[in-house]
Amino acid sequence: MIEAVWITFAFGLGMGVKLVGLPPLIGYLAAGFAIVAAGDMAGIEVEGTEALSHIAHLGVLLLLFTVGLKLKVRNLVKPEVIGGGVMHFGISILLFTPAIHWIMGLEWMTALMLGIALSFSSTVLAAKVLESKRELRAFHGRVAIGILIVQDLLALLVMALASGKTPSVWALLVFGIPLLRPLFYKLLDISGHEELLVLLGLLLALVIGGKGFELVGLSSELGALAFGALLANHRRAGELSSSLWSIKEVFLVGFFLQIGMGGLPDADALVFAIVMGLVLPLKGILFFFLLLLFKLRARSAFLSGLSLTNYSEFGLIVASIVLPEWLVPLAIAVSVSFLVSAPLYRAAHPLYDRLGTYLTRFEREGFHPDEQPLSLGEAEILVIGMGRTGTAAYDHLVPRNIPMVAVDSDPAKVDAHAKAGRNVVFADAEDVQLWKNLKAPKLKHVILAASDVEAKVTAARQLRQAGFEGVIVAHSMFADHADAITKAGADHTYQTMAETGVGLAEHIFTAVKKREEGTA
Repeated sequence: MIEAVWITFAFGLGMGVKLVGLPPLIGYLAAGFAIVAAGDMAGIEVEGTEALSHIAHLGVLLLLFTVGLKLKVRNLVKPEVIGGGVMHFGISILLFTPAIHWIMGLEWMTALMLGIALSFSSTVLAAKVLESKRELRAFHGRVAIGILIVQDLLALLVMALASGKTPSVWALLVFGIPLLRPLFYKLLDISGHEELLVLLGLLLALVIGGKGFELVGLSSELGALAFGALLANHRRAGELSSSLWSIKEVFLVGFFLQIGMGGLPDADALVFAIVMGLVLPLKGILFFFLLLLFKLRARSAFLSGLSLTNYSEFGLIVASIVLPEWLVPLAIAVSVSFLVSAPLYRAAHPLYDRLGTYLTRFEREGFHPDEQPLSLGEAEILVIGMGRTGTAAYDHLVPRNIPMVAVDSDPAKVDAHAKAGRNVVFADAEDVQLWKNLKAPKLKHVILAASDVEAKVTAARQLRQAGFEGVIVAHSMFADHADAITKAGADHTYQTMAETGVGLAEHIFTAVKKREEGTA
């Protein structure tokens, strides 16, 4: 039973790399290679089956659908997104193609196709690492995902030209999909909170979006992303995304296994992959300077560029169409880039803290689209993170008439709160430079309500290092996270579920008191 082998190797190596502080997906990649190696040692030919390929494809569709649920189309129509994506694509091809032609002695057309395949970054990996750090909605996360979508559209165009296939005339129906948004909104409203909600997500991502687009000659990946984006403004988009989380994560294990099981490389393929791994930093450096060209701050350019410093699974798809003999070398190169990129982004914020002073020298003068506040003015209370918890805390404190300000790293969320009359500004709590430059002469209390534990730890530590002596309170779902936040400098870190229980218990006495007052 080959499925038992997949699960055993994936769990074993995934757990192994997790214990040493690396992302489990590296273990899943290693598991793919280990399965093939074990098969060779046992004299058994091991290949990725059609079932694994199908599972991997479903995982990619679900990932793109959930990315779409968090995507606002207006975020794509930005100079740094379109300009950065297209310019990086063009410059990468101009650099890769002649280098491959002259160094490897390949024909110009083969060199061009390899250059195109290597110019893309991985949507799956970037979305995965950004999502794991809850940074998909942060400014740098939005820029990275926007650039990836631009790249994906370019990749689809290349594949269409390379394969010689053209979309069906029925593909024009795609332009009418937005007219069905009220219907899909209604279905989402009445689908409840249990299995019907999950089935609706699967129907839209895999059937209508994925298979539907495929039937009219378009990419199923584009369809899944489009249907996610169609529902992005619905109030239950986040709940739908959460309901699909575990299914998506399990299916994506198949994606990483499949890459690893692409086959053990020969010496030439290994040398090619190592060389591509050595030039990988150039990809991130090019992204960094292009984004600075569009006036992003060095930190946003660095984080966006680092998340895009990898090679793409779309490169493998391009190779399978026009360069099948290069599929294994490219698969190894993609795997190497994943092994480098995933742990590197895990340390992205500490890495920038070390390099930030040097990198900021390259920033352009003038207004930056990711500008952060330099002063909190007269505010006595600061709320960090304006999700449900932060918003509830903010609204609860409003009647006390205490000067207050809130910050969030999601520009769209900041705009929504500003329209609702709340004093919310854009800022990233994990940005050490923010805390070093921020002036808050009247600040007395801080509420850490950000969704990411690292943001809360960084904010608490930096506030204390800056000499802040006021009260810092936070919440956390897990005891170990609560300990880390408290050690970083918080006075109290409440466990969310425990506090919910306490609140429910207190409501008993509130209800009793109201009854007694009503009968008096």
